[in-house]
Amino acid sequence: MAVKVSSFRGHRLLHEPPAINDEDLLPSEPKKPKTLKEESLKARKEVMCDDIYKTDSSERIVCASGQYMFTDTGARYLDMRNNVHHVGHCHPKVVEAGVKQMMLLNTNSRFLHDGMVTLAKRLSSKMPGKLNCCIFTNSGSEANDLALQMAEHVTGHSEIIAVKGGYHGHLKSLRAISYHPLAIVDGQKRPENVHLVSLPDTFRGQYRDPHTAGPLYAKEVKEVIETCHNEGKKVATFISEPILCCGGIVVSPEGYLKNVYESVRAAGGLCIADEIQSGFGRVGTHFWAFEQHGVIPDIVTIGKPMGNGHPVAAVITTKEIADRYAATGVEYFNTFGGNPVSMAIASAVLDVIDEEKLQERAETVGGYLMKELREAQKDFKQIGDVRGSGLMVGVELVKDGEPDKELASIVAKRMSNEFMIFILTDGMDGNVLKIKPPICIDKENVDHFVSSLKQILSTS
Repeated sequence: MAVKVSSFRGHRLLHEPPAINDEDLLPSEPKKPKTLKEESLKARKEVMCDDIYKTDSSERIVCASGQYMFTDTGARYLDMRNNVHHVGHCHPKVVEAGVKQMMLLNTNSRFLHDGMVTLAKRLSSKMPGKLNCCIFTNSGSEANDLALQMAEHVTGHSEIIAVKGGYHGHLKSLRAISYHPLAIVDGQKRPENVHLVSLPDTFRGQYRDPHTAGPLYAKEVKEVIETCHNEGKKVATFISEPILCCGGIVVSPEGYLKNVYESVRAAGGLCIADEIQSGFGRVGTHFWAFEQHGVIPDIVTIGKPMGNGHPVAAVITTKEIADRYAATGVEYFNTFGGNPVSMAIASAVLDVIDEEKLQERAETVGGYLMKELREAQKDFKQIGDVRGSGLMVGVELVKDGEPDKELASIVAKRMSNEFMIFILTDGMDGNVLKIKPPICIDKENVDHFVSSLKQILSTS
């Protein structure tokens, strides 16, 4: 029977999805809720590589709406971790755009259709300077891999500079430049053309004065460039997230990117800003995090929130760089990059961000979140640092000033088990609560989260 789902197990959904078959989406009342979870986990182990498709959630999710996710037992969880579903889970306008386009046309990118041009124009209008040339991919990893290729071919140089704590994807080229537990495993060696510089962390790093740290950390990049030059090598690119997400929500200090970009460009290299996690208004004050630093990259990569859960990403650069890349004779083709459905969905996401003023919400609600967390910091010595921008916030947990990974893990588990909140831990020492929810959350959600955190810290 086709129904419109406006509630689930007594919970009103924020959005009313299109008509669906209730027997397909909503399971009947389970006789033994645990059995469903056990069966799902058993099936995963039987037909999937369990070590790769890991899940840190003990709940079986069957439905989601706005900032909430629902389990097979009808329990509602506040999602404070999912930066993919940027404008809210199952937003009706985004869903409708995808459904309509799938009913009309979907094909590979070798055919002429206006969806690519329309989206490219809209994305270009959100970019500063001459960043007006788009190449569409399916994931942030694909986008970053292509950005590296472009930098190497356009400059004719080979050396890549990246930041410890950065995460850029799972392709081989990106694991090499990522400094993350999942990137390089025991026995593997990082390629000789990859140079990692210090995480510009003003809380735990070498330089801690936020007013002077930026240029000091940037000096290390200049030294790497000089060393490469002395060895007869030339730098192709510097790639970094303006806010290093998996590194623990580390915000690049004032002057860091500006000084780094000057050094890299002086050496004939290109600067890549990885906005895959921080873009599309999440930081509040600007649409892109790099704009907070008064710089304009040569290449920008975007993804994750771009499709609100649908796989779509892009590389955005200048026409000059794109033409120089094409002139090298290198052919790039992506079967599904720029397909009509992805373009329609991404355009709908931009519509929702503008119409519902979600960038402004990220700034307002994110500012409130930071204020409440910093107030809590005064009362709880376990909170070593609160940092971030908009709705991209990190809370570093400590014990006697040192990273407390165990406490962070306890907080995440208790948040889920006792307070119905999903939260992630990350950072170089695994002790940072990484807060990056759908940007439709409200102050009531913030109050629930902060109150829960206080209760946990009071008894842990």
